[in-house]
Amino acid sequence: MQCDRLWKNARLATLAGDGLGLVEDGLVAAHDGRIVFAGATAEAPSINADETIDCDGRWVTPGLVDCHTHIVYGGNRAHEFELRLAGASYEEIARAGGGIVSTMRATRAATEEELVASALPRVDTLIAEGVTTLEIKSGYGLDTAAEMKSLRAARRIGEVRPLSVKTTFLGAHALPPEAKGDKDAYIAVVCDEMLPAVVKAGLADAVDGFCEGIAFTPQQIERVFEAAKAKGLRVRLHAEQLSNLHGASLAARYNALSADHLEHIDETGVKALAQAGTVAVLLPGAFYFVRETHKPSVDLLRQHGVKIALASDSNPGTSPLTSLLLAMNMGATLFRLTVDECLAGVTREAARALGCLDDVGTLEAGKWCDLAIWDIERPAELVYRMGFNPLHARVWRGR
Repeated sequence: MQCDRLWKNARLATLAGDGLGLVEDGLVAAHDGRIVFAGATAEAPSINADETIDCDGRWVTPGLVDCHTHIVYGGNRAHEFELRLAGASYEEIARAGGGIVSTMRATRAATEEELVASALPRVDTLIAEGVTTLEIKSGYGLDTAAEMKSLRAARRIGEVRPLSVKTTFLGAHALPPEAKGDKDAYIAVVCDEMLPAVVKAGLADAVDGFCEGIAFTPQQIERVFEAAKAKGLRVRLHAEQLSNLHGASLAARYNALSADHLEHIDETGVKALAQAGTVAVLLPGAFYFVRETHKPSVDLLRQHGVKIALASDSNPGTSPLTSLLLAMNMGATLFRLTVDECLAGVTREAARALGCLDDVGTLEAGKWCDLAIWDIERPAELVYRMGFNPLHARVWRGR
């Protein structure tokens, strides 16, 4: 077998199958950016490589996948953080004109180049932790021009960094001031004006919405999902974060890739996700940052076989987090996820939540050669430590 590059003398967590897929003495071979073999050295075919890298017994995992971020935006919301420390709730701040609308104003005022420039330091921090695939949502423009500007900026990030970027249109994120409180009229604009323009420009891989009392009703979100379905786009949903409006069941009815947050999900919602094969994306950074106390029912998700992903939810208001390593630690300490669940949650299951498991998320022949090589003695260290980055090397598409 001929290949461009061979990583030998490695311990692998392939994530193939349902577990971590651990291999004590393994190797990975890549050709034209894709894996041609990943597994035990003793089971490898004869391989001729143009370049061989000795991993010296280091652990190799799939490149990390951050499957839920709002990382492109203008300004920041440090002042709102101060208000929350003084006792104001997220909902109170949002209703007073803060929250998403304050970021909307800064995002509308920024140029596309400024949005890219401000996002890159955050993106680079994730890359430095081994992230090779990144989802980026719009949702801070809230009009056609600004939403498209944000999505173009997101796509640009994937051009100026060695990184796979998946873009999600989140026009149904909040109500802009010019809508004057008319949510139905705004949703009509999202469906009839914004979405067709975004699709025509080829700027979105999926469509998302925020189903919540301070955002949009299930009926309004259903209109968005119908419009997305008509355009051939898969959907995702912010559901059951602050209350239970049965958004998870709605997402499942539309065969959603994922339902995200889920602090208030009930067993009916969990069963619906399980039947649809919709991934539950847990976001412990937001849970921590807004000092939520109602935890998602991980036991119910396990009981019904729902796949669980973890993500940073990197955003200016409720999760200014740019570390998947810390997100894993939070998932374990706050939600009691296991080490295996955390590692799968930022690789295999995160890729599943983006609909790209055929290409990334595990170390298997045919997939992109996206690797994270770690200076650790056991995989649990990736979940155990806080504020420590043991990444030795990162490989994106074989490079």
